[in-house]
Amino acid sequence: MACAVALLLLATSGRYGYHRDELYFLRAGREAAFGYVDQPPLTPLLARAMDVLLPGSVTGLRLPSVLASALVVLLTGLIARELGGGRGAQLLAAASMGVSAVLLAVGHLLSTSTVDLLAWTALTWLLVRALRDGGPVWLATGAVAGLALQNKTLPLVLLAGVLVGVLVAGPRAALASRWPWLGAVVALVIWAPNLAWQAANGFPVVTLSAAIAGGSSGSSEPWYLFLPFQLVLVSPLLVPVWALGWWRLARDPGLRTWRAFAVAYVLVAAVFLVTGGKPYYLAGFFPVLLAAGAPAVVGWVRRRATVVRSALVVVAFAASLAMSALLMLPLVPADELARTPIPDIHYDAGETVGWPEFAATVAAVHARVPAGERVAVLTGNYGEAGAVDRFLPALAPAHSGHNSYWTWGPPPEEAGTLIVIGAEEAQLRRWFGEVELAARIDNGLGLDNDEQGEPVWLARDRREPWSRIWPQLRHIG
Repeated sequence: MACAVALLLLATSGRYGYHRDELYFLRAGREAAFGYVDQPPLTPLLARAMDVLLPGSVTGLRLPSVLASALVVLLTGLIARELGGGRGAQLLAAASMGVSAVLLAVGHLLSTSTVDLLAWTALTWLLVRALRDGGPVWLATGAVAGLALQNKTLPLVLLAGVLVGVLVAGPRAALASRWPWLGAVVALVIWAPNLAWQAANGFPVVTLSAAIAGGSSGSSEPWYLFLPFQLVLVSPLLVPVWALGWWRLARDPGLRTWRAFAVAYVLVAAVFLVTGGKPYYLAGFFPVLLAAGAPAVVGWVRRRATVVRSALVVVAFAASLAMSALLMLPLVPADELARTPIPDIHYDAGETVGWPEFAATVAAVHARVPAGERVAVLTGNYGEAGAVDRFLPALAPAHSGHNSYWTWGPPPEEAGTLIVIGAEEAQLRRWFGEVELAARIDNGLGLDNDEQGEPVWLARDRREPWSRIWPQLRHIG
């Protein structure tokens, strides 16, 4: 099942193009650091490594995501085995995760969320074993937690939730030995470089979290959709599997050792709901919920081994795969995308098309600048800056006030002409004596994504030094 998911993702990985985040990671990977404004260093370093090994390949860039998604499927089956599920339950749990909307969505792109989903799944598998067996497995749990925190800080929420769950529902004896605390030390040592970077830079993760809670991200959702979204992250047809899993973890005496996960799920859901977290932040719980629910579903089928029950399960999986693949993978031709509801349902689909056309528009504006003039590019967000860096090396490096691009500095003082994308005219006229609308971005697909219709300006005769302008352009979100 894991290999089947990997092959599906690999076959579709190059059908559209780069996502804005991937373009950002490619630049961030060349600006190696222990941390960035919006993330720890692991995913940008992965992007850099793949770009060195397979330069310019979208499929190559996404190979780590293909592997991570396959491992999530495999580990889901292994969690089912640890919880006492037989081969049928292991396969059903793995298949449920394999056809899930959230796995195909994040598995198709290189993103921090892809690595985070693998991190939560691996941590869950290790915690299931550690709570039952104790001993040195806690050290492996700590090592994985440390690596996970080099990708995102969200695993802290999982660990805190499980800790509270253990204190509430047991087994409290698991915390009485030295092993969990030694594991915590291992995690802290591995995480320390990024933690020190955050401290030295005023913990920008707090500012970013506040911005996301305020809806600054394109994948943010209103608070009232947080819980309904949980019904579609796997598949509406497979809700009974993970819902039964939560119920069994909470009530089944045979799963008492792992009751902490049932408590943690409710607690973490409440925290994310109150703090404005994104719905998919809870996706890391689905492997253990599906693993716990799968034996109940297999038992239901086998109690009355009728064709009807078996057919219902098969149809549920086939329909779930069809829905998830159609919505989350680039199956629809790009020039048909605007005529479907897919970009409204799956925001990231619209952000993986139109970048070559974006670059062509900027290049055409640059061609209008008289030879000999020093030109720099200033963009409104990191995706636009990343597209310039990737597709227009003659204009690189691009500059932006967005997230870590701001930390890489303003355009050079000697650049007399600026190509500015996405800025307000009134803002530019405060700083430049000459401002000309040179073009508007058109992806040629009729798709209303974040860049469609954005103005491209030519700005000259700067009135103030960048030391005064640059602090005003910084924004985190």
